[in-house]
Amino acid sequence: MRQQRAIVISFSGIDGAGKSTQIAELLAYLEGLSLNSRILTFWDDIVALSRIREKASRGVFKGDPGVGSPTNPICRRDKNISCWYVTLIRCVFYALDALSLRIRLYRERSRAEVLVFDRYIYDELANLPLRRKLMRFYTRALLKMASSPDVAFVLDADPEAAAIRKPEYPLEFVRRNRDAYLEIARMAGMTVVPGGCVEEMSQKIREVICKVCEQSSVNSSNSLLHQASAPSSAKVPNT
Repeated sequence: MRQQRAIVISFSGIDGAGKSTQIAELLAYLEGLSLNSRILTFWDDIVALSRIREKASRGVFKGDPGVGSPTNPICRRDKNISCWYVTLIRCVFYALDALSLRIRLYRERSRAEVLVFDRYIYDELANLPLRRKLMRFYTRALLKMASSPDVAFVLDADPEAAAIRKPEYPLEFVRRNRDAYLEIARMAGMTVVPGGCVEEMSQKIREVICKVCEQSSVNSSNSLLHQASAPSSAKVPNT
């Protein structure tokens, strides 16, 4: 009997785009379909030497730790720093992360029916100066090195609104970061989910996943997810 291969779904986007909310919605949906799902957080589960890199970044750039909120704005200094030597260091670490991702996916795909990623290699590549030809070449090479998910989402959001929800970086950086995500989405063939209410975004995400499963006959996991979700998707009226 052939070993089951999980379907892999990733969520990316600027801080404050609503990734955590949509991941929670999807996991609850999958649980309702009686599917065995696992969540992997890119920074904690994939990134090489993540704790050392985090401490070094805070020590060098003196940014605030933690997560910003409307009542507790902070000033982080990490991915918004873009001098040439920092970019070079990032390129080295991102290659290690792409390799780590490939190895981890090989191990994890037989342990669940659905793997959900909170961020992916795309979220690192969005930190690079993609206007430069050399960086675009490097990005394409890294996209080939890393294993692609079956469904990759970029949650789009208004930069001003996202910066209010998570006040951590200057607004100008958030705008540039959003543009970078949209460029990565074009390069990698990702699905851009427009910002909106939680329910509308969740429905869009489910519809895309079901469509991908319908079009794919690669493995039994995809088929299982399609069969389980068919009754739910059939209730959605045509508009």
